[in-house]
Amino acid sequence: MKAVVGETVVAEAANDAVVRMEGNVYFPPDSVVAGVLRDSPTPYTCPWKGRAQYHDVLVGETVLNDGAWSYPDVNESAVARVGRDFSGYVAFDGRQVRIET
Repeated sequence: MKAVVGETVVAEAANDAVVRMEGNVYFPPDSVVAGVLRDSPTPYTCPWKGRAQYHDVLVGETVLNDGAWSYPDVNESAVARVGRDFSGYVAFDGRQVRIET
């Protein structure tokens, strides 16, 4: 799986390493290219996953505001629901970032 902005790969992981939920693909933190994410101040709390951290995606001169998000500390019930701890995994906004298989 790849997350791509223009022709630049910003995250890449094996298919079995990502977590899929609610139509999004969450990449493991170590699969995201260093330096492409900058924390955003946008607040959001999911009722079942917990507090989200939005990120701007930076690729060269391009800044995609709130182009990605993660859940630094997911609720235990969310881990049970998904069947895997996805704390820190990063999902990308499919309207701004192309997800390839």
